[in-house]
Amino acid sequence: MTESGTLLSIEGLSKHFGGLTVIEDLSFTVRRGARMALIGPNGAGKTTVFNLITGAYTADRGRILLDGGDITAVPSHRRVRHGVARSFQNIRLMAQLSALENVILGQQGGAHGLLGALQPVNLLPRNRWRAAARDALAAAGLADYADLTVAGLPYGIQKRIELARAVMAAPKLMLLDEPAAGLNPTETRALERQLAVIAETGVTLLLVEHDMQLIGSFCDRVVVLNFGRKIAEGTPTSVRQDAAVREAYLGTQAE
Repeated sequence: MTESGTLLSIEGLSKHFGGLTVIEDLSFTVRRGARMALIGPNGAGKTTVFNLITGAYTADRGRILLDGGDITAVPSHRRVRHGVARSFQNIRLMAQLSALENVILGQQGGAHGLLGALQPVNLLPRNRWRAAARDALAAAGLADYADLTVAGLPYGIQKRIELARAVMAAPKLMLLDEPAAGLNPTETRALERQLAVIAETGVTLLLVEHDMQLIGSFCDRVVVLNFGRKIAEGTPTSVRQDAAVREAYLGTQAE
């Protein structure tokens, strides 16, 4: 597959919970190396799409292709090895551990077997896992926080540590669920710089986000959902001007 080819394909994806249709016949592609956003009003089905891509939910219909391979039926825990990583809206760090120790744990997804899974938590001060985690924190501009306990750090710093941890799984595709939620403008700018560094390494980014300023400055393409269906796709500028998008957000048809 070429560098500019498709990394992720969502084909006719549907998900129902009882009589409730959450995702209906959804199709879109994510180009390799893209900085793409998935947006829509609350309840549009964005997080459900992430849960389907990661395998937390099973699709009722449709297919999910990653790098040309069908992962629709691949168990959730194995999708990490296929190159899928995810950060969550609510921080899921180990609060009692240091920033460095949290980032080290991000390497376990790529380890094989029990012995391999224990290697990242090896207490030897110079093991390669620890060195790689320090390098990841430095690349994210977080080296000064490496040995500090996460629980005592500002919320914005914790969010960025979680991103650094996700990078340690060496993903092809990183799913970011509202990474800027709860951040002030200064923290959001720092987050955007970190995302840019991650993107420059070749990782493809798919964001669920409500911060339209961040989307406009960082993302190159946007897919818009409403009631589980795709209603628009294009550049941030084009979808902002789309009448169906404005109606979904504002509740009235734009003239």
